[in-house]
Amino acid sequence: MAWEFRKLGPGENVAVEAQRDPFAAPKWAPPVWHMPEGLVLLVNAVRIIVRTVVFLVRNVVPVSIASGLGWLGVRYGWLVPVLALALVAVGLGVWARVDRPSFVRWVARPVRARWRLVAVYRRHWQPVLVTAGLTKVHKGREYLPSLIRVRCGPTSDRVLVKMLKGQAPEAWERVAVNLAHGFGASLVRVRDGNKPGRVWLEFVRRDALAEPIPALPIPDTADVDLTALPVGRQEDGSPWRLRLLGTHVLIAGATGSGKGSVIWSTIRAVLPWMLGGLVEVWAIDPKRMELSFGRDLFERYGRYSSDPSGGMVALLEDAATDMNARANRFAGVTRSFTPSHEFPFRVIVVDELAFLTAYCPERDLRKRAESALAVLTTQGRSVGYCVIGAQQDARKEVNNLRNLFPDRIALRLDEDEQVDMVLGDGVRDRGALADQISSVPEVGAGVGFVRLETSPDPVRVRAAFVSDADIRAMVALGLPELDIEGAA
Repeated sequence: MAWEFRKLGPGENVAVEAQRDPFAAPKWAPPVWHMPEGLVLLVNAVRIIVRTVVFLVRNVVPVSIASGLGWLGVRYGWLVPVLALALVAVGLGVWARVDRPSFVRWVARPVRARWRLVAVYRRHWQPVLVTAGLTKVHKGREYLPSLIRVRCGPTSDRVLVKMLKGQAPEAWERVAVNLAHGFGASLVRVRDGNKPGRVWLEFVRRDALAEPIPALPIPDTADVDLTALPVGRQEDGSPWRLRLLGTHVLIAGATGSGKGSVIWSTIRAVLPWMLGGLVEVWAIDPKRMELSFGRDLFERYGRYSSDPSGGMVALLEDAATDMNARANRFAGVTRSFTPSHEFPFRVIVVDELAFLTAYCPERDLRKRAESALAVLTTQGRSVGYCVIGAQQDARKEVNNLRNLFPDRIALRLDEDEQVDMVLGDGVRDRGALADQISSVPEVGAGVGFVRLETSPDPVRVRAAFVSDADIRAMVALGLPELDIEGAA
């Protein structure tokens, strides 16, 4: 027989008996090891025990409940567990009626998350990830990312995933569309996980921002917080709170995208402090359409200009001059700003920023406007100045100061490239599809994505719609001596 005995290495073969002719060449084949039947049975038994224990640990609550009900049925008859279930159902119903938020938090959402984990995600996990190319096969063994937990919200699910070793979140971002269709979601966003090697997948089940939001109530003076002004709603149903103190805000969006909703919702949120002298709004209105409704209010409690021949630029320069004087006053005294009647918090609102930086016909005015804006955006945060700039064109040659705005809002944009121009590179791949927002005003006006200085993840939001009647009511509140209704 033709045999060869040697130490095997990875991928090596051994010679096996091919025929009885001792002079024949050896035939090579992989070695075959025969495991004893007893050892096979022992290994399978251990696997069954381990899987049973894992199942019991993962489902400890339902297993415990089912075991308890079964014991009651065997010990006292099946009427007892039926009555116990009825009492539990009545108790849950009373709880849901008396305190629905806590019932949803502690019962409804955990139950729904458990159901969707088993019935939706774990059920389709392997085929969807294989199709999307997120699994790896090595030496015949398939490696699959681990599904850790699921959290359910009113309109979306958050799925925590442990990625394969060497895998990056970008691999999941590239196949977000595949994951959305595979799990029956309208959209999927990829977020950083709670530790390295993990990612959150946000599956959006339905659009919570499809309906317009009416103007929010004017807050009480004691409730005004310049670090968290309510201006609308986030996709998860929570309030959208905009920060003004210590930052600047850039709003970009095509015509009719709802930039006015963001601006007027912000002004509405600070109105009590405007009337109290703690906040001033300096409005620059090149179009003379959006902010002109509140001209009387701005002129009484701030400043207003729509003069294209130099008045708007002069207003910006006055703001920069006053800011420098305030900085000299605060130097060596304080590092944090608190609004007061002597030094009110000033919000510089520029409705059409591109007019001052690119479209103004006079070159000298453009340079002066850019210089004043640069001073305000680079030095104004610490001394109580906030610039809110709105523009339609996202190109850098139109506004080369956009990187000086830490917080940015992208409403409906015309092209997908503009999303990264406004919010930063790679933000569209992370789910900020501002170019896909509906152009129908009732559906898409005021809808956008926010990227804050403190977080790289974009958040989908919708600003409340402040109608002309709401603005007139705001002006009447600040100037009761004016006959607003009669003028209208």
